[in-house]
Amino acid sequence: MTVIRAACIQLNVGPDVGPNLAAAGDLIRDAAGRGATLVVLPEVADAIIEDPALLRERAQPEERHEALAGYRALARETGMTLLVGSAVVRTDGPRFANRSYLLGPDGAILARYDKIHLYDADLPDGEVHRESAQFAPGGAGVVAALPGGGRLGLTICYDLRFPQLHRALAKAGAEILAVPAAFACATGAAHWEVLLRARAIETGCFVLAPAQTGTHHLGRRTWGHSLIVSPWGEVLADAGTEVGVIMADLDLDRVRAARAALPSLSHDRAFEIVGAVPA
Repeated sequence: MTVIRAACIQLNVGPDVGPNLAAAGDLIRDAAGRGATLVVLPEVADAIIEDPALLRERAQPEERHEALAGYRALARETGMTLLVGSAVVRTDGPRFANRSYLLGPDGAILARYDKIHLYDADLPDGEVHRESAQFAPGGAGVVAALPGGGRLGLTICYDLRFPQLHRALAKAGAEILAVPAAFACATGAAHWEVLLRARAIETGCFVLAPAQTGTHHLGRRTWGHSLIVSPWGEVLADAGTEVGVIMADLDLDRVRAARAALPSLSHDRAFEIVGAVPA
């Protein structure tokens, strides 16, 4: 039996890395003191910068990335496995990567994942997002072995709306799905919990969904409500809208039990669509 004490960190980051690292570090140490062995941080755990010119000025490559170096040091200090939900990383191309890093207890980078699905949306409240203007999409799903046992499938925020990715990760061996996010308030209120519970139910995975919360650079607002969801779709912990830590014990036998009861991952059948009308 493998049981993982997991923590989701809910943050309200600004445009400056230093204060963000300090705030996250306090919460990571708190989770460590409460026995967590796996800690997951939200999307853009380095900084939220809405001004494109300022983002271009401050973005750093991986080898000189201040936030990544800081989180690697925190992993070593606490001896925990740490998922940096994402950071903005300068690449050789004209656009950045929105990249997750899984860090081992020694601070080593165990896995990287670049966000595949980019958030281009025109929301009902007038909020407009064009992530593809600044970021290049990734092209590979990632399942990583955790040092203490268990397999983690990596996704980021808008990926949540693409069930085929999560199903593919589960079929590739993932028992836990990470969904770090900075979800908008308008869509968060309507869709966040129901989509996370659906992804858990569809895959028979635990879902860890750490989120940004509150008001950020240039007035951007995020929904919060970091969640931990069981393979049966139960909400095990909800952070509400305050900065903080939520925790749960993930018994991976529950993954096997859920998949034995509803083995839909092995029930795929080929089919074709007839009478289709072009959109």
